Amino acid sequence: MSTQPHVAVIGGGIAGLTLALELHAADIPCRVYEAVPEVSAVGVGINILPHATRHLTRLGLQDALAAVAVTTEKSLYFNRFGQHIHTEAVGRAAGYEWPQFSIHRGDLQKVLADAVRDRLGPDALLTGHRCTQVEDDGTGVTLSFTHPDGSTSTARADAVVACDGIHSAVRKQLHPDEGRPVYSGYNMWRGVAPWPAVLGGASMLRAGWLDTGKLVLYPIRDRVDDQGRQLVNWVVEIATPHHAERDWNRTGRIEDFIDHFADWHFDWLDVPALLRATDDILEYPMVDQEPLPWWGRGRVTLLGDAAHPMVPRGSNGAGQAILDAACLAGTLVQHPDVTDAFAAYEAERRPATAAVVRANRTNPPDAVLREVYERTGDQPFERIEDVISATELEGIIGAYKRVAGYSPGELQQH
Repeated sequence: MSTQPHVAVIGGGIAGLTLALELHAADIPCRVYEAVPEVSAVGVGINILPHATRHLTRLGLQDALAAVAVTTEKSLYFNRFGQHIHTEAVGRAAGYEWPQFSIHRGDLQKVLADAVRDRLGPDALLTGHRCTQVEDDGTGVTLSFTHPDGSTSTARADAVVACDGIHSAVRKQLHPDEGRPVYSGYNMWRGVAPWPAVLGGASMLRAGWLDTGKLVLYPIRDRVDDQGRQLVNWVVEIATPHHAERDWNRTGRIEDFIDHFADWHFDWLDVPALLRATDDILEYPMVDQEPLPWWGRGRVTLLGDAAHPMVPRGSNGAGQAILDAACLAGTLVQHPDVTDAFAAYEAERRPATAAVVRANRTNPPDAVLREVYERTGDQPFERIEDVISATELEGIIGAYKRVAGYSPGELQQH
């Protein structure tokens, strides 16, 4: 029998599934408990940056991801008049050993879930198990579950890692007096639509600014129909005084934001046409939580969005969860005592992720757009060099990379 602790992983999303694969690679037994009755392809697009792809590659998943994702080559910035501000090579095109993937969240989750079931066995991922409470008695942890039919059950583990997202029941249990989510003042709408390749078909682009309307756009699947179109993921963000409660699956209305983009007709994209070609629109407030003074206690800890929900800027939420998982598996190998391992994990990852939470509020890569917006007074420019230098633009982006942990100086390159 294994001498390693048996770990219960709460949540079968990107964080929990990645952690299960990391634990398996380290010969640490685990089981994943997921609330929904069936893991399905929900959500829209996300980006996996090289610092996260490095770990997924080590887990043997790069080929499976490349088969369903778009390998991103460029990141481009424009103002709301369609004028080009800056182009940055990304992923392997920038010299990293690991690619940047733009991928449908459901496709990423399926790759991870298939790998978990294949490597750990069909019983390693249990659906229909919503964790409502954990109780650490010093020798192990008892987990309480409810099921879709209304029944309840319990399970026992040596340790628990809560990867149950922004509405984490375990986080609420550990931090019952935590304040409400912090609203940035901006609301987000998002969707996907089949569309001809934009700017080469391997580019992520950002345009405009929050006060008047900002667009983020990137393809997440290739050749989705007989016309050879891509599935394009778009996000719009607009300054909004009021917002609804955070819910990743809340339905949005195009009439709430389309007027901000009515004249965005560019040589490289007809933005209103793309937005109107979308069948299902989702709405989400740009919120996060103040970084916690501590994550877990004893044999229980938090990981991913349950530990550090952040404003979804910088393409880094899933990436930080993947880094969490790699770190936690490593500390469990290094420290025979679970409580010591969890303390070491938190000591490394809590300050690092708190810095990303704060950077996403103030200076994500999108700050390039803010600088141009403010310096031009939201007017077209004649030469971008008269507004801001390439060195300054690269400095803004580079500073975020250092905070997030994927600057060239911190990752091995060719």
